[in-house]
Amino acid sequence: MLKQETIDIIKATVPVLEVHGTTITTTFYKSMFAAHPELLNIFNHTNQREGRQQNALANTVLAAAKNIENLGALLPAVMQIAHKHRALGIKPEHYPIVGENLLGAIKTVLGDAATPAILGAWGEAYGVIAKIFIDAEAELYKQTEAQAGGWADFRPFVVDRKVKESSQITSFYFKPQDKGPIAAYEPGQYITVRINTDSNHTAMRHYSLSDISNPDYYRISIKKETNNTAPNGVVSTYLHDNVNEGDVVYLSAPAGDFVVDLKKESPLIFISGGVGITPLLSMMKTTLVKQPKRKVMFIHSAKSSEFCAFRSELVELSQKNTESLKVSVSFTHVQNFNGADETKEQCDHMGKIDVAYLRKTLDDKFIANSDVYICGPVEFMKAINSQLKEIGVPSENVHYEVFGPLVQV
Repeated sequence: MLKQETIDIIKATVPVLEVHGTTITTTFYKSMFAAHPELLNIFNHTNQREGRQQNALANTVLAAAKNIENLGALLPAVMQIAHKHRALGIKPEHYPIVGENLLGAIKTVLGDAATPAILGAWGEAYGVIAKIFIDAEAELYKQTEAQAGGWADFRPFVVDRKVKESSQITSFYFKPQDKGPIAAYEPGQYITVRINTDSNHTAMRHYSLSDISNPDYYRISIKKETNNTAPNGVVSTYLHDNVNEGDVVYLSAPAGDFVVDLKKESPLIFISGGVGITPLLSMMKTTLVKQPKRKVMFIHSAKSSEFCAFRSELVELSQKNTESLKVSVSFTHVQNFNGADETKEQCDHMGKIDVAYLRKTLDDKFIANSDVYICGPVEFMKAINSQLKEIGVPSENVHYEVFGPLVQV
């Protein structure tokens, strides 16, 4: 429990954090990596370079300050971060390093305004917040290792198959090198891939599992980032160009809390953009098997036929599940990569997903009663979320996943 004096001081710093939060977190990462370069391998360098990680941490610190009297309100965000920390191998011994450098950054940025009372209050508050994360992550580590087929840290897997799904997306099928059992996963979860891009650098990335849970393999489907000026697309490009069938990569056990609720019976709407189809495809396939009578609408948006991954899989599933599943594919470009016109046989809608299209595609029962899961680029999800509100979908029924640091959609 925090002292009231501490709570009062933390709340008083909210206006300062609103102004200087990102400067503080930028300074924090710079100083921490200078003192502990070994931690560079844990973080996504693209997110660092483009400021997404700094902004996300600043928002987290600000949220903690605003909710310092009721830290339980942060639990959903804590669990999302805790899953990612467990998948990356973050351990309790990392937290004192973070705390020391965060307080140092506050002092550096605020100067004399960072009084001993303010630094003391934030030091005390950080200890409480860190314990919340450490306890949550300890439970996740315990659950992960104890489950059938589970393991701690990273485990070697062999690339069993490599399948091109579109001009940019390739699926990788992994089987355990030790031929032992593997952990089952909930539809929507991800695994973390660890690779050595060269002799000096290790990189880790989270990739959504794109298939129904299978006892024999994991499947992830990765978009190759074509604008791969370092560090953009370093891992995806490496996997596409350098990792082949028979090669070994290291994976952490499945993680993540963006999962479909299979205890409910409400209709489901899945709306994906680009590679955002991957977790939603797993959700949809699992629902069709475990809840064959549950009504499902799957809407996918891609640039054109060359970029539309899993088109044949979607068609096959809709043909096999005519009573429960309806699929609609939208192309944003009326011409494909080669300049030829797209045809109605290749998609169901030409143009971006908009309110008119959603109203035409969804009946009133779906709009009023469905749980909606969306995944894709952040701007795509923001647009879809706004459109769903406009057509009357309750905000509490909308669920989404952001690839990368947490942002508000």
